[in-house]
Amino acid sequence: MNKNSKFIQISAFNNIWMISIFTSTIVFLLIYFNRISLYFIIPVLLLLALLIYDSIQKRHSVRRNYPLIGRLRYFLESYRPELRQYFFEGELDGKPFNRRQRSIVYQRSKNVKQTISFGMQDDPGRIGYEWAAHSVYPKKADIQSFKVEIGNEACKQKYNASILNIGAMSYGALSKTAIASLNKGALLGGFAHNTGEGGISSHHLQGGDLIWQIGTGYFGCRNEEGHFDDKLFSEKAAYEQVKMIEIKLSQGAKPGHGGLLPAKKNTPEIAEIRHIKPYTTVHSPSAHTAFDNADSLLRFIERVRILSNYKPVGFKICIGRREEFEAIAESMIKTGIRPDFITIDGAEGGTGAAPLEFIDHMGMALTDALSFVNNTLIKLNLRNDIKLIASGKVITAFDIAKTLALGADACYSARGMMFSLGCIQALQCDSGKCPVGIATQESSLYKGLDVSDKSVRVANFHTNTMKALSEFIGACGYSNCSEIKASSFFKRTSLNSFSDFNELYQLKN
Repeated sequence: MNKNSKFIQISAFNNIWMISIFTSTIVFLLIYFNRISLYFIIPVLLLLALLIYDSIQKRHSVRRNYPLIGRLRYFLESYRPELRQYFFEGELDGKPFNRRQRSIVYQRSKNVKQTISFGMQDDPGRIGYEWAAHSVYPKKADIQSFKVEIGNEACKQKYNASILNIGAMSYGALSKTAIASLNKGALLGGFAHNTGEGGISSHHLQGGDLIWQIGTGYFGCRNEEGHFDDKLFSEKAAYEQVKMIEIKLSQGAKPGHGGLLPAKKNTPEIAEIRHIKPYTTVHSPSAHTAFDNADSLLRFIERVRILSNYKPVGFKICIGRREEFEAIAESMIKTGIRPDFITIDGAEGGTGAAPLEFIDHMGMALTDALSFVNNTLIKLNLRNDIKLIASGKVITAFDIAKTLALGADACYSARGMMFSLGCIQALQCDSGKCPVGIATQESSLYKGLDVSDKSVRVANFHTNTMKALSEFIGACGYSNCSEIKASSFFKRTSLNSFSDFNELYQLKN
């Protein structure tokens, strides 16, 4: 540091004290001569105290160099997401979901106007733009046909699932009123609700169909050591509402990283459901203890199938090393054990809490992963025995249609269903301070979420999205989802060229 800069800092510091002393003197003189009220002086003294404190504290350089005024920086930064979203964000700018995507969910959930005006706002010339080819001979697609039967020959209790269901979100990550609203909405709309890895709570039992997800923590079916417990599992798997079992190997937003439940969200009720200690931060293990290779994974699937009295059993995976999935598929041939379904979770999937590196730089995107899995199963003659469920930023009818074109039989939507509950994308899921009462365990917040109202909105979102899908694939010349072909979907790959999905993803038929 040179002499001039040191002199400036010393001068600035001395000036602060001189201003403080001068201000204090003037204020007290005014009080003494009854020229000013005490009601005015108290705020002045508080500000003066803050100014002095800022000038001597060593934690924040901005506040030390610019006492009191520097606090504006932190105040404005704390409201940056809200300011950006409400005042500066364009229709297509928001992340992870833009305003147009959020708005269509709100409109469909509330059953209000679902049209827009004056043409597209996206740029059809940008690299990555996707579209579908319509037909001059449109058809009428039957919404009642938007179902898929899940269960191969080893399954005795096959499930007729909707092609759009509620994605995995645990009670703990979400509030009790949010979980109850989702499940009751699933009942009203006739689709399934994935429990997430947090176990089955009473709030899940509102009458809607459940897909029970079993994660690495085996919550709800674990013994004292945290390992899978056959007896506890079979008791809950026997619930009438439980239609399928999903073994979670990895999650798109944080593959290779276990789930995280912050201590403040781990209430006694949640701890009892999960068989863990309350008010402790719970990290799910990154790997399962019930199996450690392809063969033992499939034997575990068979074990779970028997314990559930032969309900559909599958696994959820975010594709990382392709050779590992290929080994699992080859083991299906060797052992003769095939899952009833596989859920493919794209790296763009959401989560309440995860490290930045995992969210932004780990795992394969849904379109690449789905086409890879589909091709692998077709190549090994396994595709007819296994249904594929896709998950990852599925919001609109176009999202569903293109996912089905890439090989999916059904889809999950998690954040779309959260929007239908009233989520405003505040990006506060891991804080426990969700302003709309969805991702929180604070009663003062989740009590504002009315189950009777929000459950209807969840059902409306599903119903209206199915109507939109019917119109969309009908315009493409299809009368049923099973007819959708990848050759009808295109992506711009450069300024002057584009490819259909068949060519782009080298899909097998």
